[in-house]
Amino acid sequence: MDISFLGGPAPQRGIGVVAPFDFALDRELWRWVPAEVSLHMTRTPYVPVEVGLDLARLVSEHETLEEATRTLNAIAPEVLAYACTSGSFVGGLAGERAMCAAMTRAGGTPAVTTSGALLEALAELGAGRVALVTPYTVSVTRALEEYVGQGGVTVTGRAFMGLTRHIWKVPYREVADMARRAVRRQGDADALFISCTNLPTYDVIPQLEAELRIPVISANQVTMWAALRRLGTRAVGPYQALIDPAARPGPVMPEVPGAPGVPGLPEDEQQQEGWT
Repeated sequence: MDISFLGGPAPQRGIGVVAPFDFALDRELWRWVPAEVSLHMTRTPYVPVEVGLDLARLVSEHETLEEATRTLNAIAPEVLAYACTSGSFVGGLAGERAMCAAMTRAGGTPAVTTSGALLEALAELGAGRVALVTPYTVSVTRALEEYVGQGGVTVTGRAFMGLTRHIWKVPYREVADMARRAVRRQGDADALFISCTNLPTYDVIPQLEAELRIPVISANQVTMWAALRRLGTRAVGPYQALIDPAARPGPVMPEVPGAPGVPGLPEDEQQQEGWT
């Protein structure tokens, strides 16, 4: 009879996660994490601001990040992760690097951010062209596109929801509909990125990869993938191309005649803004 469990649980390795105050998807993050790794979560202080560029700047201030990181020091995580997309792209590439440096300074351990992990994941997949799905407003979606462009990646299409609150309540079917709108023409994109760590994506990724015939990556997925990579271990994500190379699709999807344009803007405004 095996009674080895009487010695106690197996040793755990730790990832310290700093998330915005309104982050509601702790359970989703854990789904990418293998059994030998624990997540130690902390949140930034509440501020009465709706989701937008102002909030992104507030939750990514260095003083805020350093204070949140110090709350994790007693646990001594091996890696730090800032789980917020808009908060980590709002300052561009230089801002993202400075955030990592601020967290490392406060915690004495390597740090990753969601937006930094996004560019790392696109490089891993060899994706130079990406379609974007966001729950954000126009201005926040544009800021993401600018950040991706700074990273040397071309945005081929985008679809956004215009939300400023309760993003975690968006159902999978709406995420899938937006993905189909963002990837509109055959061969346009090498990958699709679904932004925002508060947007549920785990179960919809394999479905969309099978349908769109390109890798589909999401904010929470790339954050956990990059953090676990620094631990020398792999994320758990069956049938997800980023995590399982065997799941990386072959032929691109066929063109869909009459596919709709960018939701959230009238057609004439899309053309004026160059968003078609």
